[in-house]
Amino acid sequence: MTVHHALVLNLHQPPNNLQDLLAHQTWEAQEILFALDRIPRSLWGHEQHARVHLSLSGTLLETLSDPAFQQQVYGIVDCGALLWHFQNQSLFDILGTGYYHPVLPLIPEADRREHLQRWLGIAHHLLWRPRFQGFWPPEMGFSMELIPLLQASGYRYVLVDSEHIEPVTPMSWEEMRYRPHIARYGDAEITVIVRDRELSDAQESGMDLGWFQSEVAERTKWCDFPPLVTTCTDGENGGWFRNVTEGANFWSVFYRPLLEQVHAGISNIVPTFIHEYLDTYGVHSEVKVRTGAWNTGWHHGRDFTQWTGSEYQRKVLAECGRISQFVHDARWFAGEHGMTEGAHTDAIATALNALLRAETSCHFYWGEAWVPRAEADLAISRAALNEIGINTDLANEPVTQINSDAADTEEVNTSEE
Repeated sequence: MTVHHALVLNLHQPPNNLQDLLAHQTWEAQEILFALDRIPRSLWGHEQHARVHLSLSGTLLETLSDPAFQQQVYGIVDCGALLWHFQNQSLFDILGTGYYHPVLPLIPEADRREHLQRWLGIAHHLLWRPRFQGFWPPEMGFSMELIPLLQASGYRYVLVDSEHIEPVTPMSWEEMRYRPHIARYGDAEITVIVRDRELSDAQESGMDLGWFQSEVAERTKWCDFPPLVTTCTDGENGGWFRNVTEGANFWSVFYRPLLEQVHAGISNIVPTFIHEYLDTYGVHSEVKVRTGAWNTGWHHGRDFTQWTGSEYQRKVLAECGRISQFVHDARWFAGEHGMTEGAHTDAIATALNALLRAETSCHFYWGEAWVPRAEADLAISRAALNEIGINTDLANEPVTQINSDAADTEEVNTSEE
C-alpha cells in the first residue's frame, strides 16, 4: 500500500527580527538564513519526487524582498535567488497565511480579513502563483468561524491539528487522521487536512528514516484507503533544522534519504502535494474542529493558553480589539465621505498597520516578555488616530471629529456607526 506523505514547513520571522539579530546575535541570524537557504538547495536534483508545502509569513516575505536587507546579507544568503527558488512549483506548494502571523481566533474579525488580503497581495507579487489552494493558520490557531472567510478568500483546504478533530461522520481512528474531511460553518465549507501531532513532534525534534517508516507502517496498517500522512513543523527553528553540518539535520538525515529510496522504488511512503491527493482521492467525511492551536513547547494548544495565560497578555489582546473598533469605524467614516487621500487617510493607514503588527503571535508567545512590543505598536496606532481627532482614551464613548479636505468637519460616534 502506498502511503502519501505531505510535508508542511512553517517559515516566519517577526517584523525586524532578523535585522535585530544580525546586529546583536549575528550567528543566530545566520543560522536562520542558512536554514531557509538550505531548503531549495537540499532538493536540487530531486524535482521528480520532492514535494514540500511552505507557509511564509508576510513579514518574512517583506524582509526577504527588502532591497536594504538583501544588500545587508549579501554574501551570507542571496535573498533574491532564494525567493526565485521558492517559485519552483515542481518542488514547492505555497500555503496562504496571515500577513503578520496572528493567532486568528484571538483577533477581531475585521483584522483577520486584513491579514489575509495583505498576505495575498505580497505573495502573488513575489511567488507568482495564480492561486493558493491551501491555508496555514498561524500557530495552527483555528476556529470554525474562520471557514466563511477562508472560503471567500479562495482557499480549498486548511491545515488543522489532530488534537482538535471531532468526527461528524462515523469513522475509524485511521480515517480521522489520514483522510481529508469537510468542515461546515453555516452555508460555508472547507476541506480539512489533519496534521499528525505525534509524527510532527518527531519531525521537529529529530528522527531517522527507519523509525519514521516503521511508525507510519504501524499507524496505517488497518487503512483500507490510500492514507495521507501530514507532518507540520517550523522549518527554520530548532537545532534539527538549523544545524549546518551535513548528516546532522532534517534534510540530510531524513528527507533526502527518503527521496533516494523513492527514486530507487523501495519506499512505500511517497511525498505528495495535498492538492494532487485531493484531485485523485477526494473527500469522504465530515468533521468539526474544536477551537485551538498546535502544541508548543509549553502547552497542548487548547484554549490558546500559550498566548493568553496571563492577565497582562489578555489585557493587551483586549486592547487590540478595542483599538480595532476605532480604526475600522474611522475607515468606514472616511469611505462614506469620499476621503481617499490626505492627512486623515494617512493617519488611518498608519493606525491600521501598527494595529495589525501588534497582533503578531510572537508578541504573546513568549509569556509576557514580548508583550511590550504589542503595546508599543498600539501606542503608535492610538497616536495616529489622535492626530485626526479620535480620542481613543474614551473607551465607552468614542465620539470624535475627523478633519478632511473632502468633507466638512463632522461629529462621529465611531463605536456605533
